[in-house]
Formats: sequence, C-alpha cells, structure tokens
Amino acid sequence: MRQGLIQVYTGDGKGKTTAALGLALRAAGRNLKVLIVQFMKKWDYGELYSLTLIPNITLKAFGTGRFIFKGKVRKIDYQEAQKAFNFGIEAMQSKNYDLVIFDELNVALYFELLCLSKVVEQLKQKPPEVEVVITGRKAPEEIINIADLVTEMVEIKHPYQKGIPAREGIEY
Repeated sequence: MRQGLIQVYTGDGKGKTTAALGLALRAAGRNLKVLIVQFMKKWDYGELYSLTLIPNITLKAFGTGRFIFKGKVRKIDYQEAQKAFNFGIEAMQSKNYDLVIFDELNVALYFELLCLSKVVEQLKQKPPEVEVVITGRKAPEEIINIADLVTEMVEIKHPYQKGIPAREGIEY
C-alpha cells in the first residue's frame, strides 16, 4: 500500500521548482499521474512546453503575468490564488492524481493571497495515498509543521551577483 507524504521545498536558493519537477518526472516514469499547479506563474517558462510532451503530467498555471509586491496586491491576484488552490485541492481530493505539486504556494501565503489556516486545514485532509509537494520561499512554520519532509535550498553564490541575467532554457 502506497503512503503519500507532504514535502516542502523552500529557502532563498535556486532549485525549488526544479526539484519538484524532477520528482514529477520520476513519478511519471513509474506511471503515476501528476498534477502541477503553479501559483503566480503565468509566464513563458520552458517547463510549460516540455511538460506537455510527457504522459501522466498535467500542468496548470494561474496568475496574471504581472509581478506581485507585498502590500500592493490587487483583487485579481487574490482571485487567481484562490482558483489555483481550489483547483489543486479538488484534484488532490479526487484521487485522480498520485502526486499534486503546489508550486509557489509558500510565496502566495507570504503575500497573504490565501488564508494560511484554511490552507493548512485543507492540506491536513489530504487522502493518505496522495503525495503533495509545496514549493516556494518563506515557507510558514505551520506548513513546515505539517510536512513529512522539508528541504531548504540555501544560496551560497548566484550569477545575479555578477550581473548575469536570467537565461532562457536555464532559469526560465
């Protein structure tokens, strides 16, 4: 019998979404059904193209395509975050997916786009056989507390520090 856990990838270092996508590839390779729900990522990311080619992986991106700044959130930002979370929770509860990834949920919580206590409450009702991954910087303590695995990516050095901008196919 499969036991699904809750994993969190957080921290200021690069690689949180990449780690989640690696897990998605591993799961799909073992014929598991994967859903990736992206918060605030309605952008032109390379994974949007690649993942459509892989059987058993579904990616759904939510957001407006505009950056969000703490304290300067618009009504549509709240609506998009709620749509993303509801979509992911409904899919998780349906048991149609073995792995549900909430990409950048921690950031949505940091921007207070969602009610933290309600998010935690919904995640605690995860079916036992479904694996859940939550990514994003600034994971709240409440999310860390319900997780079975927490990995913190720590930035030691980054090309931005040398003035090297994000590169297509590498960072996005």
